[in-house]
Amino acid sequence: MRTWLWWAASYGLPRALILRQAHRKDPLALFLLESERGADTDRYIEELREQGPLVRRKRLSVTVDHRLSTAILRHKRFSAIVPPRDARSKPVQWLLRKTELGLPNPVEPPAMVRVDPPDHARYRKLVTKPFNHRAIGKLRDQIIAETDGLLDALAVSPNADLMESFCAQLPVAVIGAILGAPKEMHPRLLRWGVGGAPLLDLCPSWRAFRGAADGLREGAQYFDGHINRLRKAPQDNVLSQLIVDGGLTHRELLTNTALLLGAGFETTVNLLGNGIMLLHKHPDQLELLRADPELWPGAIEEILRHDSPVQVTARMALEDLTVEGHDIAKGTVIMLLLGGANHDPTVFPDPYRFDIRRANAREHLSFGNGIHTCLGANLARIEGAIALRSLYDRFSDIKIDTTPPRRATVNLHGYRELPATLVA
Repeated sequence: MRTWLWWAASYGLPRALILRQAHRKDPLALFLLESERGADTDRYIEELREQGPLVRRKRLSVTVDHRLSTAILRHKRFSAIVPPRDARSKPVQWLLRKTELGLPNPVEPPAMVRVDPPDHARYRKLVTKPFNHRAIGKLRDQIIAETDGLLDALAVSPNADLMESFCAQLPVAVIGAILGAPKEMHPRLLRWGVGGAPLLDLCPSWRAFRGAADGLREGAQYFDGHINRLRKAPQDNVLSQLIVDGGLTHRELLTNTALLLGAGFETTVNLLGNGIMLLHKHPDQLELLRADPELWPGAIEEILRHDSPVQVTARMALEDLTVEGHDIAKGTVIMLLLGGANHDPTVFPDPYRFDIRRANAREHLSFGNGIHTCLGANLARIEGAIALRSLYDRFSDIKIDTTPPRRATVNLHGYRELPATLVA
């Protein structure tokens, strides 16, 4: 009951409003609910685009405009703490206090994506330090080795679900190395990451939230002990260095570990899966890559732009502002549909065309922008380029056996499975 009451106060009330708006055919509400069903939502993005750069609502405004989204993400007077608890009604604040779950929620402070300066600058400095040139080089070597091992296994059993056997296995091995989790823990890391994905949505259903919360409890219990073990006997990994540096409290370490599991490696999982499907649908683009492997970095950027693994973020105005000619009142919450901004025709001509040679593909907002730009963006790019290039170098053909279903989440955008037959 306690968990349900907390969900009701945090997500249930906003969800009820969205359901009501969907009944009125509001495109934002339909985008959110249809995304949960794994349906195509491009039509709702384009309906919003037709309404202008900033679509104003009483409680939640929205933009799919690339220029406005970029300006908001870079603006210093927008907060990433959305919505702050003190902005909610007094009864809701009381209920949240009474039912506090005590879990390291990856979308609440002190998670890095939900803190503002000066705390954010402190976190960013501490977390950036372990991702130095040496650490990235070591991870690159591991990515190559893990990829080769996964491809060897696929060569033996060429009928496989590529999401399960390839796209998920490589990123979880990398995140396991970052966190110092032994290989036998990888299946559990994967389960916690997949289960926690709905927490990154605006208003997950009770069923989705309950499953995510159960996984969060289990993961928090493990990492509570793991962090204490690393504190006593540090290893050569990113989490150990953060512990040794001593700049983050135990709670901050736990919460940002949950964030890495919920968003860090899941982004790369979907980058790989989305890339395989795009190349399956556009064999002419795959032929270009086979003829000129130097095109792979640009292909990764176009995959990120065309089918963004992360679809949504939000910001709140800390004062009355004018941004790109739009007056925005203090307290206004704006949802930024990053996938929509990545299809803005004023920035990306013919935006729904997949073109690995698109000159400005890297201008996508799939990793955000400004101070909250994804810390692992370059690592994800490296994983994507190595994994996909190696996959298509090893196999002459990859046949997707059926129309694969999308994941039933709003923010983390990808496929639930990719049943395939691989031809050497």
